[in-house]
Amino acid sequence: MKQMKIRYLLATMALFVSFWVTPSLANEGSALPKAPINIQDTESLQRGAQIFVNHCLSCHSASFMRYNRLTDIGLSEEQIKANLLPAGVKIGDQMNISMDKKDAKAWFGATPPDLSLIARSRGADYLYSYLRGFYRDPSRPTGWNNIVFDKVGMPHVFWEWQGEQVLKTSKNAKGEEEHHLELVKAGSLTKLENGKANTVEFDQRMVDLTNFLVFVGEPIQVKRQQIGYMVLMFLALLLFPLIYLLKKEYWRDIH
Repeated sequence: MKQMKIRYLLATMALFVSFWVTPSLANEGSALPKAPINIQDTESLQRGAQIFVNHCLSCHSASFMRYNRLTDIGLSEEQIKANLLPAGVKIGDQMNISMDKKDAKAWFGATPPDLSLIARSRGADYLYSYLRGFYRDPSRPTGWNNIVFDKVGMPHVFWEWQGEQVLKTSKNAKGEEEHHLELVKAGSLTKLENGKANTVEFDQRMVDLTNFLVFVGEPIQVKRQQIGYMVLMFLALLLFPLIYLLKKEYWRDIH
C-alpha cells in the first residue's frame, strides 16, 4: 500500500516537473544567435506585417494566413485595407501571390517557398540569422550568398537597408577555420563608425519580420499560452490539497 502511495506521489511530481523542464531542454544546443522576439509585442508584429507585405509577399505567399486575421495583432479592418491589402484582394482572402510558379522557378532556380510554417519548421533563431546573413558573392547568379544557407537562390532584398557584407575567414586557437561577416558598405539602416558596424536599427527590422513570421506560423499562440498558464494554476490548486492529504496519510503511522 505504501509503495503505491509513493509511486502516485512520484508520478504527480514528475507531471509538474515535465511542464517546466521539457521546454528548456528543447531550446538547448542551438549555435545560432538568439532571436529576441516577443509575440505579445503588437507594435513589433504590426511593423513585421508591413515589411512582409511590402518586401516579401511579391515572391513568398503565406497561404495559411488570411488578411482579416491581422486584427489579432491590433490592426483594424480599415487599417488593413488602407495599408496592407493589395489591389483587387478582399480582406477575407488568403495571403497569396500573383507570381506564376513557372516564372519564379526560371528566375530564381526554384519556386520561392510558402512562408506560412517556415518559423515552425526552421525556428525563429534560424530565420533571424538568415535575414541578417547575406553577403556579397560574385560567383552566385544574384551576386549574393548567405552564411546560414549556402548557395541560396534568393537575392538580398534588404541590401539597401543593410548595406554590403563580405565573408571573412579566420582561425581559432585550435587552428580551425571560422567564418564571420563584416560590414564594408553601410546601408540606409546601418552605419560604419570608426571602422565598427552599427546595425541596431536594421537588426530590429529583422526582429519585427521574424516576430511576424512566428505569429503567422501559429496565430493562436498567445491565447494558447494564456490558457496554458490558467491550466497550470488550476492543476496546482486542484492537486496541492490531494498531495497534502497523501502526505498526511503516508506519514500518519510515523507521527
